[in-house]
Amino acid sequence: MSRKRKRQVTINVEEKKLKEPEKTQYTVVKSSSGRWICSWAEDSPMKKAYHDEIWGTPTHDDQILFEMLVLSGFQAGLSWLTILKKMENFRNAFAQWNIQRVAEFDATDREKLLQNRGIIRNRMKIDAAISNANAILAIQNGSEFESFSQCIWRFSRKSSQKRKIGCASPTKTVEAELMSKDLKKRGFRFVGPTICYAFMQMVGIVNGHIEGCWKS
Repeated sequence: MSRKRKRQVTINVEEKKLKEPEKTQYTVVKSSSGRWICSWAEDSPMKKAYHDEIWGTPTHDDQILFEMLVLSGFQAGLSWLTILKKMENFRNAFAQWNIQRVAEFDATDREKLLQNRGIIRNRMKIDAAISNANAILAIQNGSEFESFSQCIWRFSRKSSQKRKIGCASPTKTVEAELMSKDLKKRGFRFVGPTICYAFMQMVGIVNGHIEGCWKS
């Protein structure tokens, strides 16, 4: 039986100017462990652990990518610390982020999620998580890409991405705009450019660490 051949797909990220977004300036600080880290992670042990262990680490596992994309959507309008405190609850509520199982969630499962005080009980975001699981399955089972990872890593910028101390951090980029447009066409929800850019930094598609941070 012949194996289905996947078609290689590439994109050209065109250079164009975006409207100037709001920006935040960060620096690096020396942590209690003696390492220099991005200043935003210094005020909370939970944020520091997230910074050191997860944020910005290049990730190609579809299940982890699904988790981070969904959590980026749930974080919209909230502090990231709120999501960090609920990460284990989210994992348990969403079948350990098993894409196939989440795609099969029905009305009863949705209602259970809406009653779950351990997560963010937002119907639109819950529905988006289930829709996004189905969209990922469509990519995995299609002929265009080998995986969801291959689909989204097309938007990685090849040039240097290190941020200098005191630099302004954008809320979106050209690549995030293109990813957002592409994912929406594929049926994804809660994937606006700002959410996509946050997601890209989380999974290492963009290196958001400040120059001087031990992970930069």
